Amino acid sequence: MKAAVLHEFKTPLKLEQVDLPKPGDEDVLVEVEACGVCHSDLHVASGDWPQFAKIVKKPLILGHEVAGRVVERGARVRNLTTGDRVGVPWLNWSCGECEPCREGNENLCARQKITGVTVDGGYAEFIRAPASHAVKIPNNLSAVEAAPLFCAGVTVYRALKRAQLARGERLGVFGIGGLGHLAVQIGRAFGADVVAVDISEEKLEFAKSLGAQETFRAGSGDELKTLRETGGVHAALVTSAAKAAYDAAFSCLKPAGILLIVGLPAENISFPPILMAGREIRAQASAVGTRQDLFETLAMAAEGKIRAQVSTRPLSQANEVMEELGRGLVTGRAVLTPR
Repeated sequence: MKAAVLHEFKTPLKLEQVDLPKPGDEDVLVEVEACGVCHSDLHVASGDWPQFAKIVKKPLILGHEVAGRVVERGARVRNLTTGDRVGVPWLNWSCGECEPCREGNENLCARQKITGVTVDGGYAEFIRAPASHAVKIPNNLSAVEAAPLFCAGVTVYRALKRAQLARGERLGVFGIGGLGHLAVQIGRAFGADVVAVDISEEKLEFAKSLGAQETFRAGSGDELKTLRETGGVHAALVTSAAKAAYDAAFSCLKPAGILLIVGLPAENISFPPILMAGREIRAQASAVGTRQDLFETLAMAAEGKIRAQVSTRPLSQANEVMEELGRGLVTGRAVLTPR
């Protein structure tokens, strides 16, 4: 089969022919119809997350927002059959036995396998996946529409669900990209008043079209000062992988506000403890999501409450898409298709 393969960190992916994966007894073989390109793919490919670099499989097929159809199933698979439309998320497999799994936090499983990191992902024509963790796609969502929900969508959904914002509270979304444009919609669906912050006027206009009630341009001291002077936000969800976005978000929080850590800069972030204590600021990180979170995210999309804006590109252009994403030139989510 054809696949875009990472052989070494900081080198371009190579489009090449590789062996078709063979499903085990509890696996399915999925013909890939669409795979989203996530900012995490850039970090994995460059090896600039030290904690991840040591677990990355090489050679590796990237991609963890996979949507397609089951074309073969293992002998013990009962929950799926050939022809089923499924997605394969970041959480490729969890053990179900460790303490986090038993507590309902399978996304924190100590033995988890990660699609496009520790096992091959969806920048390919086919992918092998555990049937237990391949999630059915609602009939009224195309593969291209569904793919970004398997990481970008479920990640911001879990972050906002756990934040437990009250209706009418102010949510600041810092970074209106692949995750941010979905966060605007999910925040509105949860009843929050959404404030969008980005350096791009085009993306701020995009956020308005998705339901953001207010927009502010990051990098403009006067605009962010205005946001702070008008009361700030109850919750600041940072989808950007820039440390500066966290600094801006922290400064815009109301007292007793919550900083939602979703975007992952390569460098550490830090805040003055005296300001955190004096304003009782909370910080809460979110690690993608569980299968239950994913079911709920897909249901929300099936009901028409959220919709990923996608642009499709052929798999042969994977390197070009990743470069454009790194330069902030992608609006919404870029999705690769095998042809």
